[in-house]
Amino acid sequence: MNRITYILLVALFAFIPEYIYSADLWVEAEGFDNKGGWVVDQQFMDQMGSSYLMAHGMGQPVEDAETEINFDKTGVYHVYVRTYNWTSPWYNGEGPGKFRLKLNGETFSAVLGVTGDRWMWQKAGIVEVKQKKNRLALHDLSGFNGRCDAIYFTMDENDIPAADVKTLSEMRYRKLNLTKKTPSAEKFDFVVVGGGIAGMSAAISAARLGCKVALVHDRPVLGGNNSSEVRVHLGGRIEAGPYTALGSLQKEFGPLKGGNAQPGNYYEDEKKMNAIKQEKNITLYASCRAFDVETKDSRITKVFIRNIETNQEMALTAPLFADCTGDANLGFMASAEYRSGREARSEYNEPTAPVQADKMTMGASVQWYSEEDSQSSIFPDFNYGVEFNEKSAEKVMMGEWTWETGMNKDQVNDAEYIRDYGLLVVYSNWSFLKNSYSLKEKYTNRSLKWVAYIAGKRESRRLIGDHILTENDLVDFVKYPDATGSTTWTIDLHYPDPDNTAHFPGKEFKSICEMKKIHPYPVPYRCLYSRNIDNLFMAGRNISVTHVALGTVRVMRTTGILGEVIGMAASLCKQNGVSPRAIYPSYFDKLKVLMEKGISKSKLPNNQMYNQGETLGPKK
Repeated sequence: MNRITYILLVALFAFIPEYIYSADLWVEAEGFDNKGGWVVDQQFMDQMGSSYLMAHGMGQPVEDAETEINFDKTGVYHVYVRTYNWTSPWYNGEGPGKFRLKLNGETFSAVLGVTGDRWMWQKAGIVEVKQKKNRLALHDLSGFNGRCDAIYFTMDENDIPAADVKTLSEMRYRKLNLTKKTPSAEKFDFVVVGGGIAGMSAAISAARLGCKVALVHDRPVLGGNNSSEVRVHLGGRIEAGPYTALGSLQKEFGPLKGGNAQPGNYYEDEKKMNAIKQEKNITLYASCRAFDVETKDSRITKVFIRNIETNQEMALTAPLFADCTGDANLGFMASAEYRSGREARSEYNEPTAPVQADKMTMGASVQWYSEEDSQSSIFPDFNYGVEFNEKSAEKVMMGEWTWETGMNKDQVNDAEYIRDYGLLVVYSNWSFLKNSYSLKEKYTNRSLKWVAYIAGKRESRRLIGDHILTENDLVDFVKYPDATGSTTWTIDLHYPDPDNTAHFPGKEFKSICEMKKIHPYPVPYRCLYSRNIDNLFMAGRNISVTHVALGTVRVMRTTGILGEVIGMAASLCKQNGVSPRAIYPSYFDKLKVLMEKGISKSKLPNNQMYNQGETLGPKK
């Protein structure tokens, strides 16, 4: 290289923007090595792009979350954090979810999570990184659900990550060196997405009948609403006619104690996990969320799943799939036909339906309870846009199913808003009782012991099958030749509590129920598969029913029974090389034999614990 060329190159590089030389580091909060007292929240991944860590301390700061991070280059870094001021929909001011970053024990000065009105990048500060190996921590300041999605270190002050979810997702793939939609796939006979009672039952039923099954569940514990994370009891009856063996399977993994919002051990998470792990034909993908599908000729060919902590992805393939997600996420991604909200009365001539169709649904519950302490306890003043007084406050020690929010919101796309409002009213009400209520001495020695952060949903999307079950089917006891397991709960529909509306118009958080008794009713098989996605079963609260009919089939004993049925049907599909629609009428006699025999190994006798819900009694 001659001298002139050298001078030209030096001059050229002098004008290249600084960011080309800059280094950066992307850290996903949910992937921290030690979560401390922070919890992983995956409920809103589809809307905001990722799971995240949350400081769910119920008013008491939680232990730091920590992880080791490694820089390629030492130097001065600008640090940005993706976070959310979660009370901003109701309160125009500094929020309660306060936290700071710490690097190698040194605390950043910026308080995060308290400004803005959406998920956004906030600057945590500037730091000089003097070594390549470092220790990063999230330091909670309040215990009031501060949340952190990701932390970004960059040498370029203007290199602020994107705000929109699509661009942000692409950036996340690049920065984490993730392989997008890996082409290789694990092969199964039957892929069940959703590990609640319905999904567990479907997986075990199919596995015991010879299918190689993948069970995908986006939480580390199984059971869905019946897990220790949500704590809803198992409603409905098992072993009802016409197939009295159906439901016995639940004796193998169902908890022996009942009740809503009870201590966590009541729900026996380990028992559920062991039931799945003991099945040699089931591969469990826990803490994995299905986020995309491939389809061809009205069939699902692959489902892509992502670990909610590591963000690692994989693909699963099978000739048969089941949507047991509750929200019908799998069907929605595959463009399965679905409905949400309430049908007009005229559409099916349902007496209970509203005159005009609307988007109203039953809501989601954030349950909670307090316990008595040996000494007085303090709860911080919490007032973020919903005020309580002597008349409006709920003078209670716990809140279970009646604490229900989001009936006039979209239970899928507004899910974080709905859950957060549930948290907001629990904290606000408790703060009033502890600090301002005229009879606050009743609460002096009580403290919050448990508040759910996983919302217990009742209704969202309903996939459409070849038959849509209606109120008149149930009440008139219309007999269909493809009858399967029976729904036994009353038609139990929830509405905003008028007393609560009087105090909080448009911001209700309490519900009432209106029940209509029915005879135990066998659900038609044609309600259990999609009418336009040829290889998609469904079980759970997303089966093919109207809003009114959902009032009975949505309880978990019933969803488990219907999960058993689709597992049996899947085995027949495998044996005969057919799709779900072909079972009725071509192979329905074989399905009857399986339903009559049952799949359970349990020899436990029946008892009241396994039969909850009031009906009119048998009708044949």
